[in-house]
Amino acid sequence: MQWQGRIAVDPGICHGKACIKGTRVPVSVILDNLADEVGVDEILKSYPSLTREDIQAAVGYAAELTRERVVPLAPGAA
Repeated sequence: MQWQGRIAVDPGICHGKACIKGTRVPVSVILDNLADEVGVDEILKSYPSLTREDIQAAVGYAAELTRERVVPLAPGAA
């Protein structure tokens, strides 16, 4: 999964938290839901602007962060 095309960080949106591009849904909200055993279908129902690929991108982004290194966003990804 290439999460880089789906995650953006913009200081003017959600206080600069990583969000799904084109939405105001922070990656952390998706991950919190998954951690609370909320199913993908239920997340999609609660956040209709999201796609299954967006949820997978959030998981991919989190996986990168757990590698304990700096994860630069692509230039112009904001």
